[in-house]
Amino acid sequence: MVDRFGVVGAGTMGVGIAQVAAMAGSDVVVFDMNPETLQKASVDLLATLNKLAAKGKISNEDAVAIFGRIHFSQSLGAMKECELVLEAIVENLDVKKTLFRELEAIVGDNTILATNTSSLSITAIAQSCKISDRVIGIHFFNPAPIMQLVEIIPASQTHDVIIQKVKKAIENWGKIVVLAKDSPGFVVNKIARPYYSEAIRMLDEGIGSCASIDHAMTFIGGFKMGPFTLMDLIGHDVNYAVTESVWKGFYYDTRYAPSATQKRMVEAGYLGKKSNKGFYTYENGAKLETELEADEQSDYVYKRILYMLINEAADTVFKHICTEEDADLAVRFGVNYPKGLLAWAEEIGYDEIVKFLDLLYNRYHEERYRVSPYLRDRTSLY
Repeated sequence: MVDRFGVVGAGTMGVGIAQVAAMAGSDVVVFDMNPETLQKASVDLLATLNKLAAKGKISNEDAVAIFGRIHFSQSLGAMKECELVLEAIVENLDVKKTLFRELEAIVGDNTILATNTSSLSITAIAQSCKISDRVIGIHFFNPAPIMQLVEIIPASQTHDVIIQKVKKAIENWGKIVVLAKDSPGFVVNKIARPYYSEAIRMLDEGIGSCASIDHAMTFIGGFKMGPFTLMDLIGHDVNYAVTESVWKGFYYDTRYAPSATQKRMVEAGYLGKKSNKGFYTYENGAKLETELEADEQSDYVYKRILYMLINEAADTVFKHICTEEDADLAVRFGVNYPKGLLAWAEEIGYDEIVKFLDLLYNRYHEERYRVSPYLRDRTSLY
């Protein structure tokens, strides 16, 4: 149990994480230098808790108690007595390093310092601290109170005791925890790349329309959202930035290369639902009906995206970024896939998947279609 928890940054993610901790019984301090941001965070959080009470998910007394455990402050010094401090600020390495140096001058030597970064090196952030072995990544997914998964990412310097303390604390907050090596994209953002990139690739090749590709993944695959609907929801500025970050992090490995099509959309300001235009057109946030074209290639589309996802999950385990179990937990609870990808591979059969991917590689001769040794070692073909 973390008795006193600190959050730096009162944006949507920071306040969501604060809510998670407070609902589990921790006292929470939320810092932001902007008084308007703090005021909005306080009002929005109270409204959220009141809605939960109105729906009967918590009692009115619990709503009052939870809100009472969260304290908003414009002083970073309010973090002094915290056992664990997590930052949820802008994704900029230099800004985060500066913050960690400031925090280290305030908190005690035993305070754990954590970052909620989704793309930056935990090791690089830890290097900015004098006591670097207490720094760790704790990556929540948005919205934090609803999404069950949390990735814990030790830096190269992080002490084993810190890893176990943080894992236990987050599990006590009711979350499902996976451990990830400090690697570009960690687990979820690495494995999920083909869901977007392969869909755009097939769109560019004229294999299917946005609607038909989305339909293949939802109707055949059982995914809650097709890739184009999901990219529009995430926002193309955000989705493109994550893809670019993973690509650069893996030394420009062409498997992760961003799409020029998506880049042009960002440049045009077609960011998806939030701008009322993306792959689809929206009015006041509602997607306009798109006529679904008859498509005989739905099965091919479904298999191509799914098998690429399975290959990426296999590669993640092969590179010891996470365990097989954690790879499947990550996609089920981090991006709500209908099944764990490696469990899915067992059902389909490794021979089928490897044959399909080899056909893609033989056609395109691109590295993006190379089969992970993890999959090839499990076939009866070689």
